[in-house]
This record gives sequence, structure tokens and C-alpha cells, in this order.
Amino acid sequence: LGETMARKYWVTVTNPPYAGMSKMNAKLNSFVQDNYADYKSDMFSAFVVKCSTMTRTNGYCAFLTPYVWMFIQSYEKMRKYLYTNTTIETLIQFEYSAFEEATVPICTFAFRKGYIAKKGCYLRLTDFRGGMEVQRQKTLEAINNHNCGYYFEQYSDNFAKIPGSPVAYWVSEKVRDAFANNPMIDDVLETRNGMSTTNNNLFLRCWFEISLLKCGLGDFTRQSAKQSKRKWFRYNKGGEFRRWFGNNDYVVNWENDGEYLKSYVAERYGSYSKEIRSEDRYFDESITWSGVTSSQTGFRYSPQGAIFDSGANGLFAQKAEIVKYTLGFLNTKLVVDFVKCVNPTINTGSGTIGKLPLCIKDSEIEKVNLIVEECIENSRSDWDSFETSWDFTTHPLVNMSKGLWDATSTAAAMDYFYGYLPEASCPLEICYLLWQGQCKERFEKLKANEEELNRIFIDIYGLQDELTPDVADKDITVHRVFDSKDDVPESMKGSNYVRTMRDEIVSLISYAVGCMFGRYSLDVDGLAYAGGEWDASKYKTIIPDSDNIIPICDDEYFDDDITGRFVEFVRKVYGDDTLEENLKFVADALGGKGTPREVIRSYFLNDFYADHLKTYQKRPIYWLFDSGKKNGFKALCYMHRYQRDLLARLRTDYVHEQQERYRTQLAQLGDAIDRASTSERVKLTKQQKKFQDQATELQKYEEKVHHLADQNIEIDLDDGVKHNYELFADVLAKIK
Repeated sequence: LGETMARKYWVTVTNPPYAGMSKMNAKLNSFVQDNYADYKSDMFSAFVVKCSTMTRTNGYCAFLTPYVWMFIQSYEKMRKYLYTNTTIETLIQFEYSAFEEATVPICTFAFRKGYIAKKGCYLRLTDFRGGMEVQRQKTLEAINNHNCGYYFEQYSDNFAKIPGSPVAYWVSEKVRDAFANNPMIDDVLETRNGMSTTNNNLFLRCWFEISLLKCGLGDFTRQSAKQSKRKWFRYNKGGEFRRWFGNNDYVVNWENDGEYLKSYVAERYGSYSKEIRSEDRYFDESITWSGVTSSQTGFRYSPQGAIFDSGANGLFAQKAEIVKYTLGFLNTKLVVDFVKCVNPTINTGSGTIGKLPLCIKDSEIEKVNLIVEECIENSRSDWDSFETSWDFTTHPLVNMSKGLWDATSTAAAMDYFYGYLPEASCPLEICYLLWQGQCKERFEKLKANEEELNRIFIDIYGLQDELTPDVADKDITVHRVFDSKDDVPESMKGSNYVRTMRDEIVSLISYAVGCMFGRYSLDVDGLAYAGGEWDASKYKTIIPDSDNIIPICDDEYFDDDITGRFVEFVRKVYGDDTLEENLKFVADALGGKGTPREVIRSYFLNDFYADHLKTYQKRPIYWLFDSGKKNGFKALCYMHRYQRDLLARLRTDYVHEQQERYRTQLAQLGDAIDRASTSERVKLTKQQKKFQDQATELQKYEEKVHHLADQNIEIDLDDGVKHNYELFADVLAKIK
């Protein structure tokens, strides 16, 4: 073996072993560190260099390896070694999952030992899915037709024009010049990587889980946050693809300048500074984005007052005008292409963004900033229209109802949005149409602004021959509302920002339930109650449920059941005269059979909680007491109003009362069956079976409720939904 390894070869071909340092044994790890320190990121990179030393000058090496070496910073020295000591002859970059057997993105390449100034041949097959057979076919097509669009020839010397010297073989001369002739973002702004709490379950919460009184959601500085004595502060944590503003879901425990978090990390790691990074930039105005994404990267404005996560990153500048100008640039089509040059993986961390070329053209700053501010405002308005925003004030379909008294203004708004006066069966439908039109206007304005920014920056970088300013509808990240899924145009397919009439009615129902519990009020904007002292003066139009228990029944068993309360909500908001029409509009949007009240009752019984879990990321703030599949008993409570005697009241005032109803109904059915004709007896017997099953289910459930009620369990909102919900898992609906 030693003799084999010591010989020189004209041709060396291999699929080298893939193993990072953490997977090597101690002896191998030490050997690689001592002999291949510049190429130690993985066994395959050290192997490539070793094989090149085994090959004679002008001989050839060929490999099948992961393609991370082409882009990632930790392989930069390997790239430079290849550029200066070898001549890359061919390289094929396969589609991410081309090898079904492999779990890593693969490339194959061949180089000549020794450098000569010669173009290499490159095939970019990353867009062709369908497995290795498709890759083979595309390779043969490229060999026969160099104009196929994915065949490239390039000098490796040109790779050094882009920071990090990635193997960006497909990049045009103008794009390379953009990198070569402009400062990097890191030269103008600060790119920072944020903290890792090391225990997100302990230190992070969705903002809606905890008491609002302990939340610092405003424009705090580091000093004012500490002085406020509040516990939870805004936390940028990435999230789905969204541009300009939003994804503001999380808060972090940073009480007393992060005292507990720091001590927790220090106790486990010896020092907290390696995990609690960039502390000097906490609470500063910034640009934030998701460091890992399977689609495009969306950059968002984060006003003063937030801490940022290692998965969200932060970009900072001394001047606000530069922050917004840079945000405008980052959300253009140019950056999508620029990022692929530097690092075409799913990771777009601060290191990647910091290497992008930033051309600040003084004559365009004011214009760009005005457009960006409009984009931020449009995105913020969209984000705040939903109750999962901490700046949500009132539901849009409720807010629209306040202006319906002015028929002239309403007609003018309809004409503005639609160009005509659409027919509407009831006030709620008018509100829906106004909201739908407002969403469309916001969407179109944001799209026009994004295309204008594309146009400006394409001109600044001189890329008119390579890019158009057009933005696809599916890439606009504010919501559009369509009557049904069938009405969604092809251009919007694939967007996460499509909503339907049903979605809007489900959202309205959720808001109505919030009013029933006092979380919201028709008389005040924003959260009326989310912990702390109860203020009854906030509620005049709709009085919240007094005992924080609202039953969900398959019939009208209780005076205060949720269906009756929702009907009253619709009456109060949209008027008594058109109540039935408004209920029909709700029922038609939900779908289902029966009268409007039957459809609404069925929704609460079967679908409401699943929608609530989806809206609140499986961290429900309304808890569903559920006896089981027979629907023997269901009731909601509001977590923030929980008191330790709630289960005792639930048992005596609701469970026992429902049990008594079942006993009464079964007795009445028994008498009716004895007197019934044969055909009627079949129907009544079926009803009897249903009530017997529900009564049996409820009897077992009552025992579970009794057991927990006797414990007088306290909850702490700081512990979050998952912990507190688990305390009552035996009597609550499963979170799926």
C-alpha cells in the first residue's frame, strides 16, 4: 500500500471518502491537522490535494465530490490551490438531489496537474430535476449543443474577482465587474451573526403566549430595556420568505440585560460570549433575514428594539438612510443572482451577504429610500392586519363595517377598487369586497415599487442586457384574497400569501372568539386583555364570558354556547336587520350542509380548533376541553384568564349539567321508542345509541376532570403554551 501511494500516476480517478473532522477518529484527525491543515474541512478536500501530489505534471485527476468546495468559505484555500497548481478541464454541477443514494449535492470534475491559462468546460445542471438519468441526457445535449444555455467556458483566473473566489463559472463579465468595481457590503455596513440561546424551549416564546405586561415590544434600547424591568423582548428569528417587514413572532427572555440567559450559557460552556454574540448591537435598527431558506431570501426592516438570532442575522449602519437604501438593493433581482455567485446553497448567512457588491449612488439615495419606506409601510400594514401581529388593532372585516353608514364613500371605494359597483347580499359581504380590494391595491403597489427598484439598480450596475425589472406575482410577499382556490390565477400558484374568502371568515370567527373571552373588545383597539388586571370598562358592546368557559355543543344545550355568542357578535357588528343574510354569507364561505346556524355550529364543533392551531403555530391561546370522538363534551377557555378553580367550575357547572341532559334525553327517547311505529323506532334507536355513546364518553371524562380539578393546578404564563398545556393533557384536545 505504501508503495502504491508513493508512486506517481498519469491519471488518478476516485470518489474520495466524505467525512468532516468530527467524524474522523483521533489518529486520522491528528494526521490531517498536521499534514493538510489548509484542507482539513473534510476528508475529500484533503484527498483531492493528496491525489494531485500523486499525479505527474500534465497528468489528470478526476473526482466525484460534494460541491460545497466550490463556494463555502472553509474551502477557499482548496479553491486557490486548484486555481494556481492545476487547470480545471471539466466540471459538472448536478442538481441537488440527482443521486438518490446520496444525501449531499454532488459535482464531478477533472483537472490537469499544472497551471496553464485555458478555459475549462462547465455544465450547470442544477435546474433539471428527475434523477441521474435526466442529468445524463442533459449532459449529452450540452456536448452536442454548446448554446443550450447551461454549458459554459471560463478561465479560473476570473473566479478571483468575486470575494472568496467561488467557482462561479456561469457569471457574466458585467456581474464579475460589479463585484470587482464596488465595495462589499461588509466594507460599508456591519454584518453580524446573532445569539444562540442554546435552549430555545427555555428562553424563547411566541409573543402571544405570555402576559403582555411582561413584554417589551416597543423601541427599547439596551439601557431602557434593562430599566423597564420587563422580561421578554422582540426577537428576530428568521421565518418564511417575506420581504420588507414582518415575521415578528418571537420574544426572548432578556430580563435584567439577559442575566439568567448569560448565566445559563456560561454554566454549560464556561463563557457566554461564544453563544451570546454581537451583544453591542442588540436593540439597534437593522436589516434582518432568514439565514436558511429553501427559496429566495427576503430582507426585512427591523426598527429599534429587537435582539437577533443566529438564524436571522443582522445588518447595521450608522445612518438610517443607508440602511433603507441597502434594504432596497437587497430585495432586488440582482441580489438573487449575486448570492448564487457567492454561495448557491440554502445558507445565506451574514458572511454571504457581507460579500455582495454595494454601489451607493448618491443621486439615487433619496428616491430609493422613499420607495423603500413605502414598501415597508405596505408590508407592515399587511402584517398588522392579522391577529398574530402584536400591533394588530381590529379585524379588517370589522373595521370596514364602521364606514358602511356613508354609502357615498363606500360606493366610491368600490368603484376605485373594482371599476364598478359589485353586487353584495349583506353588509358583511360589502366589508369583504372592500377588504379584498384593499389587499389587491396593496399587492399591486408593492409589485410596482419592487419593479421600480429593480429598474433603478439594474441601471446602476449596468445589467440591462441580462435582467428585466419584472417581478413574478408569486414572489410578492403581501396577501391577496380570492373568493376560492379555483379563482387563484396561475401567476400566484406557489405563493404563501394567497388567501380565500373562507380564510377571511375563519379569521373573523377567531376574532369573534377573542371578543367573547375579552382578549379583544369592539370598544378598544388592540389587545384588551392579555394578562394582568381585568378592566371591565373596556367592554360595552359585547360583554365577555364571565367564567372563561364557553361550551361547544352539537345542539342548543347551553344559553352561552359558542354558536349563540357568535350570532350575537354578527348582530352587534353588522346590524340586526341583516342578521340572517350575514350568517348565510358566513356559512356559504365555510361550506357545509344545513341552515346557516347548523353550518356554523358544525364548524365550531369540528374545524375551529384545527384552524386555531394552524394560526397560532400549535401554541393555542384558547384551550379546548374535549371528551373524545363522540363529542360528548367540548368547551373553550382562554389561557390568559385561567384560574386554578377553572376545572372545578367546568366540572360542576358544565360537565355535570351536560350529563344530566343526556340522562333526561335518554329517558325521553326510551319512552318514545316504546310508543313509536316500526319505521320511527329505527330513527329513534339511532339517536338513542348516539346519546348513550356520548354519555358513556362523558362519564369517563368527568373522572379525569375531577382528578385534575382536585389538584388546583396553577399555571405561569412565562412557561409558555407547550408546558402549561401538557399539565392538562388528559382533558384537552390533542395538538396535532
